[in-house]
Amino acid sequence: MLSILRNLDRRLIFLMMLLAVAVPILLQSRFPEKPSGLAQAVFDEIEALQPGDRVLLAFDFDPASEGELGPMATSLTYHCAQKELRLYFMALWPVGPQMISNVIQDVIRRDFPHMVYGEDYVDLGFKSGGEGVIKVILTDLRQLYTTDARGTPLNRIPMLEDVTDIRQMDLIVSLSAGTPGTKEWVQYAVTPYPHDLRIVAGCTGIQAPLLYPYIPQQLPGLLGAIKGAAEYEELVMQAYAGEDPPARYAEARRRMGPQLVAHVLMILLIIAGNVVYFTEQKRGRR
Repeated sequence: MLSILRNLDRRLIFLMMLLAVAVPILLQSRFPEKPSGLAQAVFDEIEALQPGDRVLLAFDFDPASEGELGPMATSLTYHCAQKELRLYFMALWPVGPQMISNVIQDVIRRDFPHMVYGEDYVDLGFKSGGEGVIKVILTDLRQLYTTDARGTPLNRIPMLEDVTDIRQMDLIVSLSAGTPGTKEWVQYAVTPYPHDLRIVAGCTGIQAPLLYPYIPQQLPGLLGAIKGAAEYEELVMQAYAGEDPPARYAEARRRMGPQLVAHVLMILLIIAGNVVYFTEQKRGRR
């Protein structure tokens, strides 16, 4: 056995990795997820809200990071819609409005057709300026936003008639792939107004370590990469959709399948390599 492992052709390793990724994709494999404390905190923050409460959803990402953040956007929007919350979408990234449009089409219009635009949800679109936008709308929303993404004046949108600034939001949900994103929302919105604003977030894997220092005071809940998306998806679907939800609400868990199998294979190969190394070292000393 040691001889086989010692002389294992690297092409065979590449083939095993190919199969480890391809087979779960082809079989649409989904594995059960055990939610972490951070995913549970995101779920609990939304669960604590009451019907009619205001939620600001900032979609600060683009198609390049949709693989990680797209399933989060879907599950978060679904959860908020189930709770009958009023949803205020906005973006600090130029391609963010497309991400907003996708989730409105895939979630709200398909599964919640009773929700009325302007009364239950609104798309404020993109504003340039990064953290400068956050600083302004903290005290005066209408200084930057005169219309929504469709060009409708804000004073003609019922759910915005009495909203003057984002401190009136009951929760901010930030989905972030970089700058500006969650870090700026924490630094420029939540930190100066800790008693007025609460925030939860989802981010790419590479960004998560930059946000851990803000947990749990400024940032009580965080979904990190596709793993966090899968954990949160598991919580939401168990609570509202049962064991067999539509495929679009199982996307994060489906995407976790190839990662899980590939990671298990990598661990086994590392263990095998160490077994060969230390066994040969031991024989050499003898």
